[in-house]
This record gives sequence, C-alpha cells and structure tokens, in this order.
Amino acid sequence: MSDATGLRLRFGAGAAGVERLEASLVGESFAPHRHDTYAIGITLAGVQSFRYRGEQRYCMPGEAHVLHPDEVHDGTAGTAEGFRYRIVYLDPGLVREALGDGPLPFVPDPVIGRRAVPSALVGYLRGIDDPIGEFERVELAADLAGMLAGHASPSTVTRRSLPLAALRNVRELIDDDPAVLHPTSRYEEVSGLDRWAVARQFRAAYGTSPTRYRTMRQLARARRLIAAGRSLAEAAASAGFADQSHLGRMFKRAYGLTPARWAAAVASGSAPGESAQSFKTAGRGRR
Repeated sequence: MSDATGLRLRFGAGAAGVERLEASLVGESFAPHRHDTYAIGITLAGVQSFRYRGEQRYCMPGEAHVLHPDEVHDGTAGTAEGFRYRIVYLDPGLVREALGDGPLPFVPDPVIGRRAVPSALVGYLRGIDDPIGEFERVELAADLAGMLAGHASPSTVTRRSLPLAALRNVRELIDDDPAVLHPTSRYEEVSGLDRWAVARQFRAAYGTSPTRYRTMRQLARARRLIAAGRSLAEAAASAGFADQSHLGRMFKRAYGLTPARWAAAVASGSAPGESAQSFKTAGRGRR
C-alpha cells in the first residue's frame, strides 16, 4: 500500500446485481452511509474500523465483514498506515431467489474470523477481474446466500410467504426509468396491493423501501455518467435529481463520498492491486 494520503477505488468485473470493488484508504474515511445491497468484503491489509448498529467494530487482514442492506455504517483506518479491502455488493433480490421466498437473512456479527471465511468468497474476490458468466452469477449468488444464511440469526431465515410477483412488478417499474417519480397509486396499480402492503412487503423482499431503491438506481445512473466524463449537473438532470446539490447530498448518504471525490478515487485506482499475496491469510473455511 502506498504511504501517500488518499483514497483509491478500483471496480472489477461484475454482472446484473453483482458489483466487485477494491478500495484503499490512507488518511481518509467514509462518512456514515448505507447501501441497498449486501456488502460482503475481506480486509487485505491494515485494520478496517467501522461503526455499525451502535458499536465500533474492527476487521483485521484475512477477516471478512458483512453489512446488511440499509444499515448505516462508516469506514476508517484503525491505524495510521491505512487499510485495503475487496468487497462484493450483492443484490438482495438474488439472495432471496437463491434461498427461497422467506425474509432476508440478517448476520448479527458483522465480522467473520479468518477460519470461518468461505473459500467461495475468497475466490470471487481474488478473481475480481474475471468475467462473470450467466451461470457463474447464479453460483456466486447461491454461494454467498448460503454463507449469509449460515451466519444469520435463526429468526431471519424462517420462511414467510411474500407476494413476490406483485413486488417484482413494482421493482421493474422503478428499474424501467428511475428518473421518473411515480405516484403511489401507480405502485398499487402494478402490484394489486395497497400502499401499506407495498411499503412493508417490498422491504421484506429486497431489504429497502421502494423510495430508497429508486434513489439508488438514480445514483447508479449518475455514477455511470460521471465515470463517462459527464458533468455533475448533467448527471444530476439525467438521473432525475432536482439539481447538482441534490445529487451531492444523496450520493454522500449512499457512498460516504461526494461525487467529485468518488470520481477522483476511481480515476486514481485504475491499476490492479496485489491480489495473490493479499489472500494468503483468508479462506480457510469451507464452501
């Protein structure tokens, strides 16, 4: 890891519902934020410190961390040397499909010791640049969903019937164009559910609310535009935000960084990391 102060982000190969990232931080931190995905990572170097559900936690080299969708957390180095990690962001919809129709698993202890880290997770993060084929995406989701279920509190894996087809209609409506703000009546129309059921059941199925899900899809569009060199004002308008300031506020709440800082970190993190050596202490668990 470089001794220079800074933040570097490098995205690997992904697939629908799967995003892989390597990050290194020296002298910088992520502000409190939350994702609408599972965040499952391995610390490669240094000490990763984060506040999660009211407690300060530490993830050492070779250990894994699991963050549940919509849970607020931050991220900083536990020492002056900084830290580096790789992470996979996994769509809760894939987890639910892999496990069945019940509620999403919640892992109460966000730090998993070295010997309990599944070799499947190590493999998916070691090969961060390897393309993910159609069936490999299914295998990845099944492996990581199994990991989550294995570490989850028992009450969260009890099966409960959800109106999945109806909820999928709401999600697809948002996906079609997240820049469009649909009235509540439109969600009721496409799902056949009342607004209270939509709000309650959507969160159970996908780990977040319809409003939050739409915001994250807007931000995903804005990120693509920013990475392609579009101005922040253009990205904000295309993604359906009120203005550049609105984009900036939502971006920092989701990623812990301003859009400009995120773009600079991505630009500085284009070089591949030290993959093989970094994973020697991880992955002693079973698939």
